[in-house]
Amino acid sequence: MIDWPLAIERNREALLRIVELLFAMAGLTENVILGLDPRTATLPRHLRNRVLRILRPAESAVRRLIVIAARGISVTPRPSGERKGPPPTSVILGFNPKTSGTPSSLAKTSGARSSLARIHSVKPAAATNTPSFPLVDPRKRFDLAPRRRYAKSFPRISIIGVTEPRPIPDILVPSPDDEVGAARICRRLAALKRALEDLDGQARRLACRSAREARGGARRLPPMRPGWPPGHRRRPRHEVDEVLRECHSLARAALDAPDTS
Repeated sequence: MIDWPLAIERNREALLRIVELLFAMAGLTENVILGLDPRTATLPRHLRNRVLRILRPAESAVRRLIVIAARGISVTPRPSGERKGPPPTSVILGFNPKTSGTPSSLAKTSGARSSLARIHSVKPAAATNTPSFPLVDPRKRFDLAPRRRYAKSFPRISIIGVTEPRPIPDILVPSPDDEVGAARICRRLAALKRALEDLDGQARRLACRSAREARGGARRLPPMRPGWPPGHRRRPRHEVDEVLRECHSLARAALDAPDTS
């Protein structure tokens, strides 16, 4: 008998440590990763590739934790077209509805300011730049054409005494120390951390997605793709590889086990 809460919490703590390691490896502050700092996030090419090698299996492991946590959750999907949250309300600055009088009468009193006539709608708090964590594994692409190869040399034909040899152009070979943009990686890191901190909320998201499909909505892809998960390695090189292998086995067991809730 598997103790599901214990298994989820143990792997969640391990993944949180891995996320902290990725933050430290990137050398970026949390404000830059969350998009709160106007500075552009850049990383050396070799460091970006190293972060990606750990980030891919970490995302796959979190998706499998969400599948495990969503097991047994029963939700009622919201009808399509229903507005989420209360609509914005109109507010008249300087007017208290609990006091007697109307806005027009208050405007005639001495000391009334012109701000009384300013009407605006209360807008919800600005949402963070953190995107939602993707609940579905990226699918394998079998329709991609082979990458085209370009020649790195060219003919230098010349006539002795008549023409000069063409100069050799500068071939820009990518260097491991080149600074490359890391904005997309920062968004993925922020979404990964947010999902781990709110694993129950992500499980409800997945349960609502399954409930809408069972209700007769559009058929969607399952969260786990067939075969090995993205980022899987046959020979573990990092702690995240062991965590992904365990989470994948637990998620398969959770899907095959009968629901006794």
